[in-house]
Amino acid sequence: MRYFLDTEFNGFGGTLISVALVPEHGDQEFYVTLPLPEEIEPWVEKHVIPYLRHVPPGIDLQLGRVEAADHVAAYLEGDSDPIIIADWPEDLSHFCALLVTGPGRMAGVDFGLRLELINAAGFSAAANSRVPHNALHDARALRDFYMAD
Repeated sequence: MRYFLDTEFNGFGGTLISVALVPEHGDQEFYVTLPLPEEIEPWVEKHVIPYLRHVPPGIDLQLGRVEAADHVAAYLEGDSDPIIIADWPEDLSHFCALLVTGPGRMAGVDFGLRLELINAAGFSAAANSRVPHNALHDARALRDFYMAD
């Protein structure tokens, strides 16, 4: 199955703040926030941080990196051929980096997964998301955009 990915992070090259995966079918969405860095970029402070918790009750988890990676693996483990779709390379970069849990170790994605960077010309998560700069809402908007084609 295809899963639509969005992440929020602390500015260009900054640490991961949240990650969301939204399946193409069904309502079993994944959303997790990570501990905030000590110093937050001003733009992120204004446009991302206030919206981190704007998700349905019970879906928000705040976890450390290793626990978040393990939750991603557990979320995807029932799918024999997961495809992770993103519209921005840095989302894929942060997602892959999250799966690395230590030197020579990664979260249990031994079932494998595929990554796909799509050409989303004309799509803007900020313009199409119900809650812009919230990873879950942005991933939903990406799914809706992709599935409308």
